[in-house]
This record gives sequence, structure tokens and C-alpha cells, in this order.
Amino acid sequence: MALEHAILVSLEERPGSGYELAGRFDKSIGYFWAASHQQIYRTLKRMVELDWVAVEHVAQQGRPDKKHYRIAAGGRAELRRWLAEPSEPAHLREELAVKVRGASLGDVAAVRAEVARHRDHHAERLDVYRVIEKNDFPDPGSLHGRGLHQYLVLRGGIRAEQGMVEWCEEVLEALGRDQS
Repeated sequence: MALEHAILVSLEERPGSGYELAGRFDKSIGYFWAASHQQIYRTLKRMVELDWVAVEHVAQQGRPDKKHYRIAAGGRAELRRWLAEPSEPAHLREELAVKVRGASLGDVAAVRAEVARHRDHHAERLDVYRVIEKNDFPDPGSLHGRGLHQYLVLRGGIRAEQGMVEWCEEVLEALGRDQS
């Protein structure tokens, strides 16, 4: 997926300034597709040139004009094209898995510590996702359309983080037994 498509989805959900869009990437959509603020601003400029995004300059007192972006007809067409395009299933590409596989070639205790660090990180993210689920989707059975789609992505994140926490726990237990 290109950053352009993540931006198109976000702008279709809610138009806004580059700053607001970057804030969304720091929060919701950024959990699933990360981008720096610089990448977002560069990509927005390119998308305006492609006529995928329209920009309105809003005057501000004592500050430069604010740019307010919204998806344009060309962007909607590109989004429809991209949504219909088949995508490749993701392959697990996890540096931690390679470290676990090679643990016997180095310091197993250091690898265990790294696995514990990853487990804690995934557990923290899982907690964040569960708070979002509780606050933003208190009645998932009533969801439809955009709300349902956002919820389903969040559920995918919850399941992925649960799986990583469980796998890290399994690795820690097994490596602990192996060192005994």
C-alpha cells in the first residue's frame, strides 16, 4: 500500500489540514500505517499535483495561511481503483523471530530480555487498542458502514497484538526451560 492510499482513506473520513492529518497518523490510522509528518506533507503536495486532493488556503491572523485538504474526484476514483485491486498477503518479516532462531549462537539471556521487551511493547499497544474499542465502539453489534469498517481494522490490531503477546510468552517460557 502506498502512503497516498492511507491519506485518501483518512481524508475521505474527514478533511483537514496537514497538521490534523499528521495527528491522525500519530493516533488511529498510524497504528496500521506509519508515516512521518514530512512524508505526509510531501505526499499531500504530490497528491494535489495529481488532482487527487484539493487544497483550500485559509487565512489566519499573524500566521501563514492554513492549508485545508479534501479528497477530490480524481482521488475518489484512485481510491476505488485501489480498493478493487488485489493485494498480496503479508509475509511475517519480524527481526525478533530471526533473533530467536539464532539465540543459541549468542547470548540467550539477552535474546530473552529482548523478547520480554517486545512482549511489554505489544501488551501496551493491546491495552491502547482495548481502550479505543471500549470508548469508540461500545456497541459493535449496531455498527455499519464506515464505523463497522474502522472497528474491524481495530479488531485485527487487537488480534495481532494478542497473538504477539502470547507468542512472546511462549518463547520466554521455552527459552527459560532451555537454559535450565
